Amino acid sequence: MRTPTHVISALALGGCLSLLLAVGSSGSTRPLLIAVEGPQSGEQAVTGLDQLRGVRLAVKQLNAHGGLWDGRKVAVFAADDKAEATDAKAVARRVIAKGIRFVIGPYNSSVGIENLSLYRRNHVLPLWMTSRDETAGAGATLQPMNSQIAPVEEAYAKRVGARHVAMLVDDTANGAFTKGMADRLQAGLERDGASVTRTSVLETTDPATKGSYYADRVASALKSSPDLVYVSTYFPEGVQIAKALAASGSSPRCLMGLANVSIDFTAKTTLAEAQRCVFSGVPEASEMPSARTYVRQYRAAFGKTPGVWGSFTYDSARVLFASINRAKSYRFAPVERRLRATKGYHGATGTISIDAKTGYRTNAPVSILRVDSRSKFVIAK
Repeated sequence: MRTPTHVISALALGGCLSLLLAVGSSGSTRPLLIAVEGPQSGEQAVTGLDQLRGVRLAVKQLNAHGGLWDGRKVAVFAADDKAEATDAKAVARRVIAKGIRFVIGPYNSSVGIENLSLYRRNHVLPLWMTSRDETAGAGATLQPMNSQIAPVEEAYAKRVGARHVAMLVDDTANGAFTKGMADRLQAGLERDGASVTRTSVLETTDPATKGSYYADRVASALKSSPDLVYVSTYFPEGVQIAKALAASGSSPRCLMGLANVSIDFTAKTTLAEAQRCVFSGVPEASEMPSARTYVRQYRAAFGKTPGVWGSFTYDSARVLFASINRAKSYRFAPVERRLRATKGYHGATGTISIDAKTGYRTNAPVSILRVDSRSKFVIAK
């Protein structure tokens, strides 16, 4: 039996309408590709992979509930910069060449100094994970920035009565954040009449010389008889410094900077070594009451314990999706306006509000931490 012509026409029209509805104003039925940039290989891979998993969890949950405002699903592009500033622009160009409009990251300030401006010039909206103020600009961040971290560190130094501080600082090309934090703390301490000495630390991975190198750097810092040792490095260096400090038998207090807060730090030190210092930073996700659901979902999805910074990329992705939905757009300016209008968003990392002018989180969750008997980073009492 032949189908009447008017029925065929109606079916064809209905099919076209269905296709138009599926496409929506985004102009595409393809998934929205977003980038996650960070150190997904190399010495800091534990951090970068945790961040990548955080975004993948947020994307999985979004897609399971129907996707974005127009039904569009989201996919993730992993952009591995290895924490190397020399790779930063090449990584950004790969992201830009794929037509990606949104990036969560990078994490290392030395990388962000090199490539965040490149993203912005090419209308890629970043939710940056860097903490150095020089990396600020269009977009937003949920991370504590160094202008928000430094007062916490300075308040600790004052509270313990530190009058002479010996600093161990990664001031290499990849240490933009660590050098900047040391500079800020030194300026504050000297303003208050304390004295400061500095010892440079270079990252070395040679197993034959690694132990002796860091022992020598620590011994050099301790020659000035400090009452506080401040360690501004990333955690691979911090592990070695913690070991050398514990082995030295020295008694001054020790404060390690935020970039040492990692589950890999406690995994590669003994409890005594890890407890030798306190830290500025954010507790790992399992120790944050606001992250209980996230921790459970992360473990179910990946069979792993979440680290410190994956909860921040998870929240970054969810805030981005909420901003896209409110803007009903995928364009840079409307989404950024909605992003910077975020107020009172309940996330895994706590309540999130963003300053409309700076893009900074107004209630940055940074504290002085200690390592407890379970080798967990917790807020120091």
